[in-house]
Amino acid sequence: MPLYKIIISIIAVILSFVGYGVYVRDILKRKTTPHTFTFLIWSISSSITWALQVYGGAGAGSWITLAVTLICIAIFFISLKYGEKHITLLDILFLVISLVALFLWLVIKQPVWSMILLVATEVIGFGPTIRKAWNKPHAESLFVWELTSFRHGLSIFALQKFNILTVLYPVTWVVVNALFSLLLIMRRKQLKTRVAS
Repeated sequence: MPLYKIIISIIAVILSFVGYGVYVRDILKRKTTPHTFTFLIWSISSSITWALQVYGGAGAGSWITLAVTLICIAIFFISLKYGEKHITLLDILFLVISLVALFLWLVIKQPVWSMILLVATEVIGFGPTIRKAWNKPHAESLFVWELTSFRHGLSIFALQKFNILTVLYPVTWVVVNALFSLLLIMRRKQLKTRVAS
């Protein structure tokens, strides 16, 4: 494995802990309120995604997914005390769809389809956070989501092998986090304009 891939992966892992360190700090200061269901779904699916990346030969490029998995599990437990407690029928639907996708993965036992289902599960699991951020855009840390998009982009360059098992997860999260960051910016401006008028 080339040394530069290890260095890139270590930088991406450090950025994960820096970004989510800010996120956890904001949670504890009550500036950010994570959605418990989102982090539950991400904890489950990202751990399986990491295993599939290792299986696909991601090498050091899978370290970022392992770091994200551990961080999601920690934030899930923190969110039990400090997280969003308002759970809607739509949130429950997202959780059920995610669990169905995980069940299908266990039945299908096809690594490519498994990765597609898991990435879809994580994106669906992001639904409650998107809904919450639409209504409360200041309850999320914009910096964290921008940094998350960047570090997932960086992690692509650390991958040992490039195939759907290794690439789909980071590429998806580059796009999703960039779009979520734009949503936060847009909604903050809209709410500021409404208050000013």
